Amino acid sequence: MATIPSLPSRDDVLRMARSTTDITGQLLDTAQNITRIAVNTLDPRDGSGAEALRVLHRTTTELAEASASPQAQEAFYRIVDTLTRLGTSGAPLAVHPVSEPAQALLTALGDSLLPILDAVEPAVEEAVAAIGEFVDALSPLLPAAAGLTAGVLLALTPVIRAAAQVLRDGSPELHRIADALTSALAPLMPLQVTLAERAAAAGAGVISAALSPLADLTEAAAASARTARPVLVAGEELLVTGLEQIQPLLLTTASRTGQVARAAAVRVSAAVSPRADAPVVVAVSSA
Repeated sequence: MATIPSLPSRDDVLRMARSTTDITGQLLDTAQNITRIAVNTLDPRDGSGAEALRVLHRTTTELAEASASPQAQEAFYRIVDTLTRLGTSGAPLAVHPVSEPAQALLTALGDSLLPILDAVEPAVEEAVAAIGEFVDALSPLLPAAAGLTAGVLLALTPVIRAAAQVLRDGSPELHRIADALTSALAPLMPLQVTLAERAAAAGAGVISAALSPLADLTEAAAASARTARPVLVAGEELLVTGLEQIQPLLLTTASRTGQVARAAAVRVSAAVSPRADAPVVVAVSSA
C-alpha cells in the first residue's frame, strides 16, 4: 500500500510564500525598469523619441529590403533547419549523466562569481551607460551597418553551402581520419593522464611556494606606489597643463593646414581641368 506523503510544515509554507513574494517583486522591478527605459527612449519631449523611431524605421526598411530576395529567404530557411537539427541532437544531453557534474560546476561558478559581480556592478553600469551613449551617437550609421551585414551574409552563403557539400561528399574520408586519430591517440591517453596528474602536483607545489614571495612583492609594490603617488599626480598635472597650453597652437596649425590643402586642391583642379573660356582656333588649309 502506497504511503501518503506528509504535508509541508508551517516553516516550509512560509519559506515558499516568502520566495514567491521575492520573485514577484523582482519581476515587477524588472518590468518597471524596462518601462522606464522605453519611456525615456521614446519620449518626444527631448527629441530623442522621434529620432529613435526614425532610425528604427530606416533600419527595419533596410533589413526588409535586404532579406526580401530569394537567396536571403533560402539562407534563413537553412539557418532555421540547422538550428532545429542542433536542438534535436543536443536534447539528449539534458538527461545524460554528464549533465549532473556540469550543472554542479555551473552552480559552483555562480556562487563564486556573485561577489565579483557585486563588486564590478557600478563599473558595469557606467560602461553600459557609456556604450548606450556611443550607440546613440552612431545611430545614423545603423541602417548602413544593417545593409552591410545582410550583404556579407548573402556573400558568405554560397561559400558555406559549398563547404557543406565538400564535407558531405568527403564523409568516408572524414570517417577514416577520425578512426586513424582515435586509434593513434587512444593508447596515449593513460600516459597523458598520468603526466597531467604529475604536472598538476608539481604546479600546485610551485604555486604554494610562490604565494608568500608574491604577497611580499605585492605589498612592496603597493607601498612604493603610495610613496610615488604625489610624483605621479604631479606628472599627470604637468602633462594635462602642457596639452592645455599647446591646444590653441594645434588648432591654429590644423586650420592653416586645411586652408593650404584647399588652396592646393583648387590650383590642381584649375590646372588639370580645361578652361571653359579658352578661345577655339580653327585652321583652314587650302587644297
